[in-house]
Amino acid sequence: MDHYDENFSNTLFQTEQLQNGAYDGCTFQSCSFADKQFNHLEFLGCKFIDCDFSQTKSVQTAFKDALFINCKLIGFDFSVCVDFLFQVKFESSLLDYALFGQKNMKQTRFKACSVKEADFSGTNLSGAVFEQCDLTNTLFDNCNLEKADFRSARHFTIDPNRNRMKGARFSNFALAGLLRNYRLKID
Repeated sequence: MDHYDENFSNTLFQTEQLQNGAYDGCTFQSCSFADKQFNHLEFLGCKFIDCDFSQTKSVQTAFKDALFINCKLIGFDFSVCVDFLFQVKFESSLLDYALFGQKNMKQTRFKACSVKEADFSGTNLSGAVFEQCDLTNTLFDNCNLEKADFRSARHFTIDPNRNRMKGARFSNFALAGLLRNYRLKID
């Protein structure tokens, strides 16, 4: 079943409601998808506000221009989402332990998010912005970070030898995150 420009509010979704559907221009406010499985769903131009995706599994789900605001996406595996036109944005969301491996996330915006211990291995993050994000123990390995903006990000460790970083932006106070692997003492 397809849905167009619908608003879903304070809904506890059941697995049956989320099978093989397309949601175009829909807004989900204070909805829970916790412990559910997304099977062959498509979210095009959708907004998720104050939603809970705890323990949600995804199988061939498409997020095309999806915006997540104040959502709980702890451990969500975006790496298994449909690649075609994959585009997401995050504001004030919990993305701890999320998986983004091998995704094309050019110019993705992360604003005021907790992205602790997430995995971006092999991800294209060129032009991405990590504004006021906590990146504690997040893995950036074999990533394209060219022109990415980390100026207000904190607690990151990025190895310049294992990532493409031409034109990436960092603030002076955060340079230690680029040098941590060299075990230098920075005062």
